[in-house]
Amino acid sequence: MLRAICFDLDGTLADTERLGHRPAYNRAFQEAGLSWRWGPKLYRDLLRHPGGGRDRLRHYLSTYQPDWPEDAEVDPDNPEALIQDLHTRKAAHFRALVQDGEVPLRAGVARLLNEAGAVGIQLAIVSNASRATVAAVLEHSIGSSLQDRLDLVLCGDEGFAKKPEPDLYLEALRRLAVDPLEAVAVEDSHLGLSAALTANMATVVTLNATTRDEDFSGAELIVDSLGEPDAPTTSANPPLKNGAWVTLDDLRAVQARHAAEA
Repeated sequence: MLRAICFDLDGTLADTERLGHRPAYNRAFQEAGLSWRWGPKLYRDLLRHPGGGRDRLRHYLSTYQPDWPEDAEVDPDNPEALIQDLHTRKAAHFRALVQDGEVPLRAGVARLLNEAGAVGIQLAIVSNASRATVAAVLEHSIGSSLQDRLDLVLCGDEGFAKKPEPDLYLEALRRLAVDPLEAVAVEDSHLGLSAALTANMATVVTLNATTRDEDFSGAELIVDSLGEPDAPTTSANPPLKNGAWVTLDDLRAVQARHAAEA
């Protein structure tokens, strides 16, 4: 029996990486007097490094060692202060983009949240992102009516090891009082898939431009979107029951198949 659906946030509920986070980083760099720019390929590589935004900045500084303009506002000799400064700037730009409606929900998300909530399936957001980042998306992209459908929101700054570790999913299942075999995770990245599989959860992967070339071995279902009547799913492995968008029957089949194989 399917009792819970746990959604990742970034890239899964909304295309936040491409439309929000990456442009917000680039605006923060420019604002701080830095000539750095994270293009799509570099950003895809950075996303494969575990952790949150500050971890990503640390990895970028240590691995790529970017040039440092002499007139930059930030001190290159104090990397942690620099990381905090840039992350604060980036967070403000991200919130502005979300508030301006630049980061809408992906196709099928609102539909599936409403359908699942209407039949009593518990719904959770389980994200590596900070509470502030998640709150911005909840308020301006998801909205109050869909927020009312959510039973739990668990974020990456609440003291649990981040994905690809399973801790966030295991804690979410504990709070929902649901066995892993009674739940489905919806993810968009290899890191998220690894976390869900380690937690012994059936997993649906919704591809996007940032993560579509990653390894999704072990996913029960891979689609290019959850889909809806006016924006159907165009790629699904295995095929969907109605051939056009992900339904609760598809998720029940995913959960049942995983439970039978466990």
